[in-house]
Amino acid sequence: MSQPLITEEMAVEAFQDLHTIQDWVRWTASQFVSNEVFFGHGTDNPWDEAVSLVLPVLHMPIDAPKEIMHARMTQSEKVHLMEFIKARIEQRIPVAYLTNQAWFAGMPFYVDERVLVPRSPFAELIAKHFAPWVATPNKVTRILDMCTGSGCIAIALAKAFERAQVDAVDISFEALEVADHNINQHMMQDRVFAIQSDVFSGVPGQKYDLIVANPPYVDAEDMSDLPEEFHHEPELGLASGEDGLDVTRTLLAEAADHLNDDGLLFVEVGNSMVHMEQQFPEAPFTWLDFEHGGLGIFVVSKQQLLEYFKN
Repeated sequence: MSQPLITEEMAVEAFQDLHTIQDWVRWTASQFVSNEVFFGHGTDNPWDEAVSLVLPVLHMPIDAPKEIMHARMTQSEKVHLMEFIKARIEQRIPVAYLTNQAWFAGMPFYVDERVLVPRSPFAELIAKHFAPWVATPNKVTRILDMCTGSGCIAIALAKAFERAQVDAVDISFEALEVADHNINQHMMQDRVFAIQSDVFSGVPGQKYDLIVANPPYVDAEDMSDLPEEFHHEPELGLASGEDGLDVTRTLLAEAADHLNDDGLLFVEVGNSMVHMEQQFPEAPFTWLDFEHGGLGIFVVSKQQLLEYFKN
């Protein structure tokens, strides 16, 4: 059982001395720092992490008016909130799993421990409609979201490309249950379709203008060194063999067969881009830069795939 890092005496003091929402956000942020929790599931600092926990627990929106921060809390609200703060610190549970809410591409999504917490730099590409690589977004009518997880990328793609049907595939039936929930919540049932598939096995013969893939890509060394927070996430969505590229190799070998002639493949491999560059030193991948942080996404065209991998 986890050792209590917030003692009964500390809790009693907090109940007595902390009165407003802002008091509790400040105290929570301080506790996160002193207990060295890891930030990386939607936030990168203790203040934002505290806001993302405290406000949803109080049934308040993240972008609530600043004035609301001076509102006083009831004793029962304090007791309820303290349980969440303890779980975050003592059990190292990511905030998104405690609140069942994560934000991606400016939209809220339901998440739980059946799926990874959304944090992909694909959000920046989607906001730009994949410019300059996609010159005419209104001509994109078929998109595949590979390894969809919560369905957040698929739904964001459908909103960005208004004429497109999006197939959201994942090997995990449990993940697809979460994706279906989000598809319904965002009223995208007519355009986003959750499909069980081991890479391309569930979409035989289908071709797409755009394939967006965020496969598992953590290598064995990094898996052994992950902060405790990551062990609440499904290993199936993280680990991909010794070098982190087991799924990516299959993806690259088969993607050209599922792309239209002018189709593009975008793949995220994160830190395993080092292994990609070692294994495919002459590959025609274009590695992308991001204004808002992130790395390890490349783009390659169908023609480039055929020339490189079919020879």
